[in-house]
Amino acid sequence: MEEMSVAPGAPGSGPRDLRDWIARVEAIGQLKRISEEVGRDEEMGAITYMAHQEIGAPALLFERIKGSPKGFRSLWNPLGSSVDRFALAIGEPAGLPVMELIQRCKTKFASPIPPVVVEGEGTPVNENHLRDDKVDIRNFPAARHWPRDGGEYIGTCDAIITRDPDGGWLNVGCYRQMVQGKNEVGLYLSPGKDARLHIERYWSRNEPCEVVCCWGIDPALFIAASQTFPKTVSELDFVGAMLGRAVEIVKGEATSLYYPARAEIVVEGVIPPNSQKLEGPFGEFTGYYGRPEDYAFLVQIKAVHHRDNPILTQALMAGYPANECALLYSVARSARIWNDLDRLGVPGIKGVYAHPAAAGGFAMTIVSLEQRYAGHAPQALALAAQCPGGAYFTKWIIAVDDDVDPSNINQVLWAMSTRCNPAEDIDVLRQTWSTWLDPTQNPPEERPYGSKALINACMEHRYLKQFSRRTKLRRPVYESVAARWQRLGFTGTPPKLWALED
Repeated sequence: MEEMSVAPGAPGSGPRDLRDWIARVEAIGQLKRISEEVGRDEEMGAITYMAHQEIGAPALLFERIKGSPKGFRSLWNPLGSSVDRFALAIGEPAGLPVMELIQRCKTKFASPIPPVVVEGEGTPVNENHLRDDKVDIRNFPAARHWPRDGGEYIGTCDAIITRDPDGGWLNVGCYRQMVQGKNEVGLYLSPGKDARLHIERYWSRNEPCEVVCCWGIDPALFIAASQTFPKTVSELDFVGAMLGRAVEIVKGEATSLYYPARAEIVVEGVIPPNSQKLEGPFGEFTGYYGRPEDYAFLVQIKAVHHRDNPILTQALMAGYPANECALLYSVARSARIWNDLDRLGVPGIKGVYAHPAAAGGFAMTIVSLEQRYAGHAPQALALAAQCPGGAYFTKWIIAVDDDVDPSNINQVLWAMSTRCNPAEDIDVLRQTWSTWLDPTQNPPEERPYGSKALINACMEHRYLKQFSRRTKLRRPVYESVAARWQRLGFTGTPPKLWALED
């Protein structure tokens, strides 16, 4: 990364840091503070899982945790299944429908804002320092999420920063991290992930890889870290895009890397060549434990920086709606794929949706489009399946016509049932990019190689004019009824219909 000039960030509407976001979330009644003392070993995970069986359940802030100093706190499932909390994280108002939020996120991703370097002295993250033999990460409230986890995990809602050894840009990823000792932490990375590629290239030169681990972060940084952006740009640019201003970063003290000036907890470390240790298993986003215990990269921690009374952020991996990454992927990944299709020049895309119940938003992508030419729907399917934003793990890619709301699974199933002829409208891609975490592939060594089903649930293009007409309300009738909704004795707002007869 080239040295950047010191400059203040432009003003924006997004929260300045995690604490600003917490205040905004609490103001709309979506934060629950838990003052009762809780344990690290399964208890916080169990409380979160039970509390988040309901869609829209509040984020949980545990304020007293056994084994951690007084004032050290832990925030679980910051975004959860709440569209409103995601909206506040990127500076948008609460109350937006999910497809409108995806559209706004898509627009933001198209205008990256690079970070700016600020003076480290006096920044929030540098209020406290631990170096060398003073380092002991066990004070932070890492936790065993599930009973068969291999240890306490400190990095699940995190941001891991590495530098590309050739291009020099800073990559920001999100990877699980298991506590291995007072100054050691494991780093699990799936095949093809940027940090893994960086580490392997450094090791091929017999050089250590520097790494920064951010363990208490604002949700916008978590959103960007968990997405797949082009490998030649920094995710920090897209955090700036979401917030509407440049991310402030400071120069590291123990490494040559940079880290966010307003993070809660940051550690600097190195991964020497061949530094590995057994890690796992871990309860993952699939709702299963990840691959059995295996070797993961081992970070040697050189320095820790943290705010007063730091807040560790934790993401529970589970079945929807308790899965922290599900709604996140539903919105952010949809926006990424939609932007990729735009850049590739695919016209007529009306909406993209990664369904949150499909393995944390990873496994299913639905594309709504206005068919304009022969082969249009199959083209959109193939590109959505393999574009940078959607290639990892996705198994089911479904195309529907523009009269179908891709975020409404009932409409999608209707389209699959009435517009898809399985014998003719399903194709399969083999040997695609997958993950060791996929439980359908056995033995585990097979898991990096996946497959994808492309399902064309659009009306057959060659017979569009002859296809049976769908029943739809006429627009003036709908508008008349919607205007009188309350007078007709109904509560709330009238439903927004995706398709109307003009």
